[in-house]
Amino acid sequence: MKKIVLLVLSIILTSSGSLFAQGKYGKDSAECIKYLSYYKEYYKQKAYDDALPNWRKAYSICPATANQTMLIDGTSLMRRLINKNARNPIYRAALIDTLMAIHDARAQAWPKNAVTTLNNKGQDLANYVKDNPARLHEEFAAIIEANKGDTKASLFLFDLQSAIKLYESGKLGAEDVISCYQRDLSYLDEAKPKSNVEAEQIQKVRTDLESLFIGSKVASCEDLIALFEPRFNAAPEDITLIKNIVKMLSITEDCQDNDLYLRAATNMYNLEPSYNSAYFLYKLNSSKGNYEQAVKYLEEAIAYDESDAATDAQYNYELAAYSFKNARFAKANAAARAALELDPSMAGRCYFLIGQIWGTVSCGGDEIQTRAHFWVAVDNLRKAAAADASLAEEANRLIAQFSRYFPQTAEAFMYNFTDGQAYTVNCSGMTATTTVRTQK
Repeated sequence: MKKIVLLVLSIILTSSGSLFAQGKYGKDSAECIKYLSYYKEYYKQKAYDDALPNWRKAYSICPATANQTMLIDGTSLMRRLINKNARNPIYRAALIDTLMAIHDARAQAWPKNAVTTLNNKGQDLANYVKDNPARLHEEFAAIIEANKGDTKASLFLFDLQSAIKLYESGKLGAEDVISCYQRDLSYLDEAKPKSNVEAEQIQKVRTDLESLFIGSKVASCEDLIALFEPRFNAAPEDITLIKNIVKMLSITEDCQDNDLYLRAATNMYNLEPSYNSAYFLYKLNSSKGNYEQAVKYLEEAIAYDESDAATDAQYNYELAAYSFKNARFAKANAAARAALELDPSMAGRCYFLIGQIWGTVSCGGDEIQTRAHFWVAVDNLRKAAAADASLAEEANRLIAQFSRYFPQTAEAFMYNFTDGQAYTVNCSGMTATTTVRTQK
């Protein structure tokens, strides 16, 4: 009885396999298998001209699900024919259509490989369809919408190029090109590179994409403001919209000095605060001369835990330089000291700036008190020259300049001070300990 059961089961499995095979290879399964075998033998021997008619027969008989290799080999055979028939535009165009149809068939029949298939299709479009921007734009858009962040990076460039050509011929509006650029850039930002080389390629495409858009001059600053300002006013907390506005205005020449840019950047920070966006708002407000707002954002950037010591040191140095430029000497001095403490490798620059601060400040009092700050300035400039040889020449020039303002020996004597004596300077909210020096 056991033997009979096993025999029946074997017959069922064999029959099922046969039915499955017939389903896989289509109605004319025998013919399909035959021509698949014929073309493959020639193809392995690189006898492509002999493989082609057999491949054509297999492709016409077999369903796309029969054999994925048949479709892959078919794209190679079509490319060979396209290149061989460069001087026959009608036949070449038909071959290109066939090549694209094979890609579409493979993407549909083998969905696990659809991303690769569509990326290959996009590359073939770029290589073989040169004079039809409308077709290119339509085809690239379909590929990009299907693959999204997995789209081959270079296809985003081809897509934007086709959109710009359509704009130049009057077939697309500026807003359409802007939308195309934003979409492509957003998907490029989603890309997950699998290696450092791929990451570098993606970054290069991102740079090239921005350069292409800027160079096209599709949208002027006025156009962008007219386009985005009503949208921003209607949805001032739409973070996706706000990021697009900031990005678009950032890359457009002379388009940062306007109210929309400042408001969008401020809202972006309020909705998604970070030390990077706080620093960005510092730069924006400082360029507009908004000292108090600029310092507020830079101090907030420094306060974020996410920023490391080196970043905080650089930000403190910028705060010191910006405050010094705006004659806020006490804040400048404190920020420069903070930068020095956070990153001792910045000693040369920090001491040099502190020396400038003390050399510039004006102090009240008697003949010694009004000049003592020059001692502190020289102390720090000497430290700067010792810490950074590249600053030595300029530091020594300032040392010579400030030393001329030291008190005379007789003046110091009148106030009971002699060379080398310790002295504490209090001036404009700053304090420093130094030594008395007189002009010789």
